[in-house]
Amino acid sequence: MAYLLADGWVITMNARREILEQASLIIAGNKIAAIGTRQTLMAAYPEAEMIDCREAIIMPGMVNTHTHLFQTLLKGLGDDMVLKKWFTCMTGPSAVALTEEDVFAAALHGCVESIRSGVTSLVDFMYAHPRPGLTAKVIEAFQISGLRGHVCRGFLTTGREQGIPAALIESAETALADARKVIERYHHPEGRVKVGLAPSMIWALDEKVLRGTRQLADETGVLITTHVAETDFEIQQAQQRFQSSDTEFLSNIGFLGPDVLAVHCVQCSTRDIRALKHHDVRISHNPCSNLYLASGIPPIPAMLAAGLTVGLGSDGPASSNNHSLFQAMKTAALMQKGVHRDPTIMTAEKVLEMATIDGARAIGLDHQVGSLEIGKCADVVVVGTDHPAMTPIHHPVSSLVYSALGHEVTDVFIDGQPVMRNGEITTVNQREVLARSQRAAQSLAVRTGNDRYRAWRSSAF
Repeated sequence: MAYLLADGWVITMNARREILEQASLIIAGNKIAAIGTRQTLMAAYPEAEMIDCREAIIMPGMVNTHTHLFQTLLKGLGDDMVLKKWFTCMTGPSAVALTEEDVFAAALHGCVESIRSGVTSLVDFMYAHPRPGLTAKVIEAFQISGLRGHVCRGFLTTGREQGIPAALIESAETALADARKVIERYHHPEGRVKVGLAPSMIWALDEKVLRGTRQLADETGVLITTHVAETDFEIQQAQQRFQSSDTEFLSNIGFLGPDVLAVHCVQCSTRDIRALKHHDVRISHNPCSNLYLASGIPPIPAMLAAGLTVGLGSDGPASSNNHSLFQAMKTAALMQKGVHRDPTIMTAEKVLEMATIDGARAIGLDHQVGSLEIGKCADVVVVGTDHPAMTPIHHPVSSLVYSALGHEVTDVFIDGQPVMRNGEITTVNQREVLARSQRAAQSLAVRTGNDRYRAWRSSAF
């Protein structure tokens, strides 16, 4: 099947960052086959189904470099807490109670939500394993929804004295053995869905599992992602245990490399940034979550100045309350302008790069996705502009970053397949998906006796 996306703004994100007005694009099979005028492409591909984009922006599918899909069931339950309390009092206990049905319902909802907001590639950081089979349910949701991405098998191997529930703690041997099985069964290097490794955070990991992660990644070629320097608490724990920052420790044991996606990096020092650059580590910036949990403002301008690759992430919906990269883009730009009192320090063009081509580079997929170029995989998003918030348009990049509310996406193609057409998800029944996750979310909150859920149910606030 071929599709002609006709007469829109085409934001290519190619090396020249070309923006084409009243341009058209052909999707043939799973590739972008041609970019040009409607008349020329109609003549070359007369069988193509035409999609009128005269009041739309055609852009690369966005890349969400970090989330936790199971947290879709926890939206709103972690409000107004710092990270450690948020995890030990709400997220951890909820993770202990997860069933396969919970995880599948949450992941499928998160995949649908992501597609609707223009995300075509996503990195899921699945660290909750109170019972076997949960990672497989996340992978199943990717497969059914049509989303591209990495499902990263996470683990925690210590931290009980810091409030990590015992049911979430695994031995290094158990965690890595199961991760190897998941990789062997589900990881396809050239496939749409890949597997990765996700050692969780320094205060819940031992050196043995970190060294084992490095070895397993070297053997299998999979992505590693881990939380780095997210809060002052993490830095304090690293200093107590290793007499260094967590970044320095990971560097010293040979853990870091270009296949490592470091998430957050809020408390990174200048010395940490040098270490990250030395090892060509990639960064996932999660601005909404960092503000929601009051973790701080990461030194993203300094990282960019050092030449680091920085992508954007929504983080889990328990700490940002949705999967929207539109919100992440705007927040990423505004937070740096405000803290540095410099309106030029983070531009709309830069954060759009972070959400597309730089995000693809951060997870090793920039040769396949992240820009609209002939021969690349057809991960393409159409954003409608016939909305008061989006118009008038002078500069389409500015409109996407600063004006869009996130619900203007009308059509999404992933690997050439139409997973959303005319505002409707094509791969699953959205109404059933949302109803299923609502039931699972309420059941989980009741089973865990969540205090906030009970309070909201019994009062107006």
